[in-house]
Amino acid sequence: MLVAYLEQIGVEYVFGIPGGAIEPLFNAIARSTRRGGIRHILARHETGAAFMADGYARESGKIGVCCATSGPGATNLITGVACAYDNKIPLLVITGQPALPTFGKNPLQESSCTGINTPAMFRHCTRYSSLVSHPKQMEIKLVSALQSAVRAPRGPSHLTVPVDVFRSPHPAPSYDLPSLLAASSLVDDDAIETLLEMLSAANNVVLVIGGWCGEAIGAILQFAALKGIPFVTTPDGKGLVNSHHSLYRGVFGFGGHASAEATLNDKSVDLILAIGSSMGEWNTGGWSESLLNERLVHIDETEEHLSRTPMARLHVRGRIKSVFIRLIEKMLDQSKIAPATQSSASRELDRTECDPFHMLAAPDKYESDATPITPQRLMRELGRLFPPTARFLADTGSSVAWSVHYLHPGSDLRLGERRQGGGARRISPGRRKTDGGWLRVTMDFAPMGWAIGGAVGTAAANPEVPVVCIVGDGSMLMNGQEISVAVAEQLNVIFVVLNDRALGMVKHGQRIAGAEQIGHELPPTDFAALARALGALAHTIRAPEDLSRLDIAAICAHNGPTLLDVLVDPDEVPPMNVRMRVLADAL
Repeated sequence: MLVAYLEQIGVEYVFGIPGGAIEPLFNAIARSTRRGGIRHILARHETGAAFMADGYARESGKIGVCCATSGPGATNLITGVACAYDNKIPLLVITGQPALPTFGKNPLQESSCTGINTPAMFRHCTRYSSLVSHPKQMEIKLVSALQSAVRAPRGPSHLTVPVDVFRSPHPAPSYDLPSLLAASSLVDDDAIETLLEMLSAANNVVLVIGGWCGEAIGAILQFAALKGIPFVTTPDGKGLVNSHHSLYRGVFGFGGHASAEATLNDKSVDLILAIGSSMGEWNTGGWSESLLNERLVHIDETEEHLSRTPMARLHVRGRIKSVFIRLIEKMLDQSKIAPATQSSASRELDRTECDPFHMLAAPDKYESDATPITPQRLMRELGRLFPPTARFLADTGSSVAWSVHYLHPGSDLRLGERRQGGGARRISPGRRKTDGGWLRVTMDFAPMGWAIGGAVGTAAANPEVPVVCIVGDGSMLMNGQEISVAVAEQLNVIFVVLNDRALGMVKHGQRIAGAEQIGHELPPTDFAALARALGALAHTIRAPEDLSRLDIAAICAHNGPTLLDVLVDPDEVPPMNVRMRVLADAL
């Protein structure tokens, strides 16, 4: 019954590791596979399985599914599930339990309320967590879990099922899940009317595009183009836009650009529209008053996000795509009466100043021919080498800082923006194929190794495009065994390891803060040799010319992963000023 429902909503993969307590689920998956249905992808660690389900959900627009057996299998999932919870990624998490009659008798790996209480543990990092204690509970609890996962605020849902309950007979599914899980298009019409009045009265407007704008990005960019409004993005929103867009002013927040901060600090700006942003530390520049002030209008579907901006002049609640389609329709109606005006901020910068190169903190390092290669130059080459269709995932630590600031894809990137037109009022059920963008990062919870599993899940969801995982050597030593999954599944993932023999953000953070230099050194490691031992292709990169000698077309066409062990300059400090400012304020 569980697998039949997953088939009904188009789920293709379940990521996890089997065990005795969850064996009936794997039997059902095996039967589904034989009839051309769902396949299981075997992770090497349960945390990696949750990261893979996260990556799959971001790329496919569907619910990611991960599973584990009882006890340590379930607890190993928690870090990945917590990351998805904090980043609002819809997952269905299934864990096993020993048979009900053994509860309280200390059976192997018991994790019910009479053992290691995993339902209670998951309750703190899921939208729904429940133990199915009777076969007749299974269907309604499953439907409730899936609805909780996709309704705002989205996130993981957890069901834990005793093995004897899993083995019980059950009638065929009785619900039509696609209609039950279809996205709502509710918006606050009164708030939209108020916003239109504020836009009419404003002289200079700026948009802040957050990471939860993926589904709506086409409508948002059309709105910006119609009004001539410049925009900045949060770090997690950068991948939703083209860095070469004439209205783009850079990233505001962790790893961001001075141009973005200057845009928000412009005294002539009288209205800031923050859209789809969680308003956490990294995507507000450490809760900077440049953004969090009385000029702010916060547009979001999640009350949890809106509650973090009590200073805002207006909160607009609703599905972001619906909000902007409504705004566009009303603006086009108004333009038939009065000519459209252009935001003054969009007229102040010419094309040269808008070029991404002029936003960089260290453009000389971006073009440096030095050996060892600078991380800045590496980011430049990655953006140039890989096709515009590539998906980049940047892992926690220095990798995300370098990527957010310096990584830009080729200028021919297309993101489906429509310059004119009404924006098509009708919205089809569910979400579009992907709302992840070309660059994906994880905010707030930020576990090391997320991008490694996330890249595997992304490639499984879309094997037609290359997936580039940018990761530090510390994260690779922590979770690098998941390369073996990409080998087994013949997935085209390019793992780019920033090898500086250290936990880079820890090392540089300690130096900048004047703290003790402790706990950051890593021994020299040949990651290319490790990758080859796991069955992947691998290259060692010491200088820019080593990158130019790579056959990128062959790498992108390879049925399997490739690892680039990049020996980067260990003395280059990542753009981490926001993080250091917050730590300093804590003192």
